[in-house]
Amino acid sequence: METKELISAAFQALENAHAPYSDYQVGAALLCDDGTVYSGCNVENASYGLTNCAERTAIFSAISNGRKKFKAIAIASSKAPTPFPCGACRQVLAEFCGPDFEVHIAENDGYKTVTLGELLPHAFDFGETDA
Repeated sequence: METKELISAAFQALENAHAPYSDYQVGAALLCDDGTVYSGCNVENASYGLTNCAERTAIFSAISNGRKKFKAIAIASSKAPTPFPCGACRQVLAEFCGPDFEVHIAENDGYKTVTLGELLPHAFDFGETDA
């Protein structure tokens, strides 16, 4: 799958975001090693600690469907600031992905690609599970 297709899937996912408190919709599209894509969006809650980010929604969906090997993720928002993943999302990704895992960060005017290792240089562990 091309990066632009993955980014397009992330923009489609943000259409389902539930963000009545921040008004900041985020979508994510996670590419599995077999080519399957799982999408996610942010889902806010009045008790803000119960909010779930788009990245974790996507990865939890993939895991709940038996996938544990991933190639890349695209994260998109149509508003500023740039939708870099939060620390919790970075650490959850590190559980399943190595430091060279590609993270595509997209806005309306383009995208940039960074590695998970660049985003989280001192992760607890880059699990890269074999399961």
